[in-house]
Amino acid sequence: MLEQLVSGAPVFFLVAIRCFALISTVPLLSTNAVPRAAKAALAGYTAFIVLPSALSAGWNVPPFSLDYAMLVIGEALIGIITGFYISLIFGAFSTAGQFFTYQMGFGASEVYDALAQVENPLMGQFFNLIAMLLFLQVRGFHQLFLGGIFRSFQSINALTLAAEREQFLNFLLRGLTELFFDAMMIALPILGTLFLVSICTGLLSKAAPQMNLLSEGLPITILVAFLLLTWLLPILCNVFINAFDAAFIRFEDLLSSVTGARL
Repeated sequence: MLEQLVSGAPVFFLVAIRCFALISTVPLLSTNAVPRAAKAALAGYTAFIVLPSALSAGWNVPPFSLDYAMLVIGEALIGIITGFYISLIFGAFSTAGQFFTYQMGFGASEVYDALAQVENPLMGQFFNLIAMLLFLQVRGFHQLFLGGIFRSFQSINALTLAAEREQFLNFLLRGLTELFFDAMMIALPILGTLFLVSICTGLLSKAAPQMNLLSEGLPITILVAFLLLTWLLPILCNVFINAFDAAFIRFEDLLSSVTGARL
């Protein structure tokens, strides 16, 4: 087996570079807490497993040539696209938290999120952490490595990406559209309720100025928001799980359509 690996080192490197690009962009594994040596080792081990089933058509080019360099770039781009699409699912949850953070009165609570590796408001970071836990609970990495790596190697390579680039571009644009739609659908109940609380507080303060409700508006808004989160959290978790399953189904449909177009 080692001799076969050495003799097929150029193909193994192409497989490993896509795995490494995916691991470097997928949530949780892409954080700085995971050493680069561990990422490289995981990419090499994954490439060793999927190498026999990898679609190697068109990879028979001389190593250290311009064509081989373009194949390396293409395989890395496929891994980045796959990891970016998985990040969009988590982005929906994180963006939903950002939508109503300012309505809650936590607009100045922006801190560095070690998981998302960006400046994230407090509720966005809270939702991102929940998404990570749910991703692990529903065996997300199992589906990722089975569908995002194993099946993708059976369907596409860098040449397929170049030939069907319009489908991949439309796929990513639809993913961005669905990100904002899902985020708005998740945040809409809380946003609407907080808007009604603000209206009621304003009307009561005008009707009875001696109550001075404006000074108590912020604690009331925070309390109502946390009560809503406590009540809606199981529903939001189901929404995330369904969104995650639907995203993988769309990705597998893309692989099937690209394979059919290629064949």
